Amino acid sequence: MRQRTIVLIAVGVVLLAGSAWAHHNMTAIFDFNDRVMLSGTLTKVDWRNPHIELVVDAKNGDQMESWSLEGPPPSFFRARDINRSDIEAALGKAVTAEASRARDHSRSGLLRVITLPGGKVVSACPQNC
Repeated sequence: MRQRTIVLIAVGVVLLAGSAWAHHNMTAIFDFNDRVMLSGTLTKVDWRNPHIELVVDAKNGDQMESWSLEGPPPSFFRARDINRSDIEAALGKAVTAEASRARDHSRSGLLRVITLPGGKVVSACPQNC
């Protein structure tokens, strides 16, 4: 019975480690060499773990496109003195953002840098930016 419990725990740890690795393999989802620059209105902030999400409505010719941008967790920003209120203050206002586009070419990307109203530049790149 004891050996069976140990084996089940070991299997559980291996499965959790595998899913954590897959979750953080951003190169599988986003193409770091395909960058997009967006200028538009910040329309949504979802400030939660494991990653924040921002939605920017950007003009593309005569059309408006909603872009979903995934960023690091809130703790990443707090460690750099960026708070939820800093980002939420930009809701409904013009921002510019740079992102690595999703490999499926949808209107989603991995946030690299966002410039908030007033010119505050926020880097969302923990590495390789």
